Amino acid sequence: MKKNMRKVNEILLISIFILTALLAAVVGLKAYDIYDTNRELQKEQEEKAFEEVLARNAEAQNRVQEMESEIREMTKDRQKLEQFIADIQKTEPAITDGLTDMVSENAGEDTVSDNDGVSDNTVSGNGSVSDNTVSGNGSVSDNTVSGNGSVSDNTVSGNGSVSDNTISGNGLFVQPEMTLEERRQLHTSTEETILINEKDRERIAESRIDFSDKKIACLGDSITEASNLDSEEDWKQYSYPAQLKELLGAEEVYNLGIGGSSIGRYWADAFVDRYQEIPEDVDIIIVMGGTNDGFCVSDQEFGNLEERAYRTFCGDLDELMRGMKENYPDADIFFATPLPNILQDYLMSERDYLLPQKDFVDVILRMAQEYDFGLIDLYNSNLLDSHDVNIVAEYMPDGVHGNHDGYRILAEHFAAELVRYYEEEPYREDGAISANSLWKEIGTEAISGNAISDAVEEEQISDNSTVQKAWY
Repeated sequence: MKKNMRKVNEILLISIFILTALLAAVVGLKAYDIYDTNRELQKEQEEKAFEEVLARNAEAQNRVQEMESEIREMTKDRQKLEQFIADIQKTEPAITDGLTDMVSENAGEDTVSDNDGVSDNTVSGNGSVSDNTVSGNGSVSDNTVSGNGSVSDNTVSGNGSVSDNTISGNGLFVQPEMTLEERRQLHTSTEETILINEKDRERIAESRIDFSDKKIACLGDSITEASNLDSEEDWKQYSYPAQLKELLGAEEVYNLGIGGSSIGRYWADAFVDRYQEIPEDVDIIIVMGGTNDGFCVSDQEFGNLEERAYRTFCGDLDELMRGMKENYPDADIFFATPLPNILQDYLMSERDYLLPQKDFVDVILRMAQEYDFGLIDLYNSNLLDSHDVNIVAEYMPDGVHGNHDGYRILAEHFAAELVRYYEEEPYREDGAISANSLWKEIGTEAISGNAISDAVEEEQISDNSTVQKAWY
């Protein structure tokens, strides 16, 4: 009897165990089913939200085209165009006079002492200006020292007069040498464009670099494709890549620009989804984008540098750069920031979710430095900035795309930047640049009529900044 009872108990225990296991399995399956259902719902919600973003961006794209036509029409009435630009663009910071005109973005403490006069100077936009002494001078006045990445450990002393000088555009590229706002304080974009273009043409004409065996790929949007000229016969000959081939005498230059494309996956023909179309044997890659991203991206699609999530500007740009680094290890890769354009401000005046163009520029600059890519900072150069009525009237008739002259200037600038990069490459490799080269690379033409030679003996410029990737 006891034996039978024990057997019954064993059967009951086994049955309870089996029932418990089945119950746990049912509960587990139910929980997984709920999880899977929630995941599918979340995915559906995300896709629906993304479809709404795409629809919003498609509408914005149509509005951009309307705005381009509006601006093009306004070029027929110079006064109307000037008033339009004045109404749209933000108020510029005022320029002040005196010793404290502008000292910004600098690190370090300098000494300026024992001088009869030090006045009307501008020191701005420098990554580092430190441990310098300017002393014992009769007069140091009306000078501009600007746009330098690093100027340090220098002494200029004992001069009778050092005046009316401009020294700019040199130094270690760690951050923009001068911001767009700072350059606007010194020159209009038309003035700056003319100055830059003169220097670019000189650089190209004097080039010692042979590009005849080089293949270059240009990845970009409508500004690269020159799609605004597509009504003209053989219109791609006017694009900057086609003209770059001519200017450099390169073996081949591939135009991979598609009108309306963006860097990230929220507009059309995203760079990150098509960069592998670049031929494997290219020697140089130029990526110019961000304009269309600015026309459509809200804070949510912009993302952040910490997460770098999929389908955000920060995430997709990071994926693009990482992929290019891995897939084209032998190519020299350059990223160009977008040209500043009035259309961005016009669109922002109607859509409060849009972000300033500078936000995109700053991310491009930072990530390109992380990946050790070459940088061509068009945005901060003040080149072809359509906030300037003369730039729109003469070079960019719709506020964002070039005409024949505008694309020629852009092509010459890219060509000059490539020449500059390869001419300065030995100096970047050994981390130094000679005094002769330093003076040759001063970016503004004007050092004359001063007693500099009395104070600084010939060739005596030392302990200055490393010059790595210094652009104009």
